[in-house]
Amino acid sequence: MTNIAINSLGSTEISQLGTKTATGKAGSVSFGDLLTSAITETSKLQTQSAQEVEKLMTGEVQDVHTALIAVQKADLSFQMMMQVKNKLMAAYDEVMRMQV
Repeated sequence: MTNIAINSLGSTEISQLGTKTATGKAGSVSFGDLLTSAITETSKLQTQSAQEVEKLMTGEVQDVHTALIAVQKADLSFQMMMQVKNKLMAAYDEVMRMQV
């Protein structure tokens, strides 16, 4: 059986908040860069999931657990991105309701 390291989504981005700089200032990260990297990671996980399922269906791999873990990681990542989108839309709606 293949060992898979399961890390929480975004742990690399969150742990690098104090070191990665978008403008050259220590401790600053662009929200857009963070969001872009999370979307890229979600896309990567979905691609890996599809590849693992395809390998399982063709008989190239007999390890069902690896495929199921890949599918669950992709699903969890996608659900998190949907919740981020929902929160952003709610914040946008609230700002639009503000009176000037």
